[in-house]
Amino acid sequence: MVDFTLSPSELQAQAAARSFAATHLATAAAHYPRLPTPEARFQSLRPIYEAAVKAGLLTAQVPAAAGGSSTSLVEAAILVEEFYAVEASASLTIFGTGLGLTPLVLAYRPEVHEFLAPFLSGTGSPLASLVFSEPAGVANWLEPGAPGLQTTARRDGNEWVLNGEKMWATNSAGWDFQGADLSCVVCRCIDDEVVARAAHPSDLIMVLIVTRADVDRNPVGSFHVVKHVDTAGHVAVSGPHITYTNLRVPAKNVLCNPGTGAPIVTQSFDISAMLVGAMGTGIQRAVFDAALAFSRDSRGGTMPIGQRQSVADRLIDIKMRTETSRYLTWKAAHCLLSGPGEHAQRREPALLAKIYSSDASVQSCIDAMNAVGVSAYNVELPFASLLSTALVLPIFDGGNVGIRRRAVQNLFMGEGYQPWATTFGLHTDEKADPDNAAQ
Repeated sequence: MVDFTLSPSELQAQAAARSFAATHLATAAAHYPRLPTPEARFQSLRPIYEAAVKAGLLTAQVPAAAGGSSTSLVEAAILVEEFYAVEASASLTIFGTGLGLTPLVLAYRPEVHEFLAPFLSGTGSPLASLVFSEPAGVANWLEPGAPGLQTTARRDGNEWVLNGEKMWATNSAGWDFQGADLSCVVCRCIDDEVVARAAHPSDLIMVLIVTRADVDRNPVGSFHVVKHVDTAGHVAVSGPHITYTNLRVPAKNVLCNPGTGAPIVTQSFDISAMLVGAMGTGIQRAVFDAALAFSRDSRGGTMPIGQRQSVADRLIDIKMRTETSRYLTWKAAHCLLSGPGEHAQRREPALLAKIYSSDASVQSCIDAMNAVGVSAYNVELPFASLLSTALVLPIFDGGNVGIRRRAVQNLFMGEGYQPWATTFGLHTDEKADPDNAAQ
């Protein structure tokens, strides 16, 4: 029997998240709306981030096996939903650090613990970033014959030399825009001997760790912020256009050697796909609550507008999408760690959660605004702000059209694909007979 009752640990995580959200995130918008630039708005949230560190919200994103306190991706999904139901910008900065640490967790070995340690201390305001996207786009980064990633690394003695441009990487510039405390930079190895052996673009992909200390050791200009991007939603988040110019890091900073980086990057974004599902769930929860409260007003009529069928139908649709988003996200969180099957099978629910929940959040915001009417255009109500936040979910963290749906398409077309493996489990007869699995 399927049971969606949360465990004591999950209930505890939910209660802690709600308490933090009510205490800190609910007041976040008071810090930044009238500030004129995205960088000023981002910096204004540092006290909230410091409170999150002190509350253990960074260690809660690192598995216990790597020194953190996380025991379940379902708990992570709960945390994200609770935060996004209250405030998005400060939340994304916190979870951006979690994403930045994910490659270290997935490729964990004792030697990299020194890089994780500052994020497990519960003090300060350390920022981490997964630095992947580039100004020219990365949807086709592993397509044979294509230019691929333009951020490159070459070996020079006991150092690696990094060059290239990146964009959209949350937290990548740090609080003072001179570099994050830790960045996992996805790049392409251009060493002649590695290039000569490469049979596929993935054979060249590596991940370099760049710390703030590394940036400070390099000449001025080796790391540079070209532009701070002003966005329609998440208006206090920092994901600027940055450059690396002959930035040198020690050989020990190689997290993933050439040829081993692409799977770690893919798995990192599979986890973040599930978390985007939770973001969409949180936004829908917030917009439903706001629309439901508004619907109790009669608006000059003889009954609350929620009694009108046109309004009620939109509320019902929003509620159904919210519940569907939540359970698909929880399933994805469970499957990523517990299976069944190899990662290729276990990643499908995460992709579906990202696609469905992000698209649903946009539609739910639009439905709520239609139910409320022109009053939803008033910025004193939350609807326009929630829509602005929701709009990015289908297009960031791997756009639904160009990346996430294509990944699902590839799964569908894979030899031996079992459509319902994550629902009913792997069947031995289907494993033995791929043709039967496709029927």
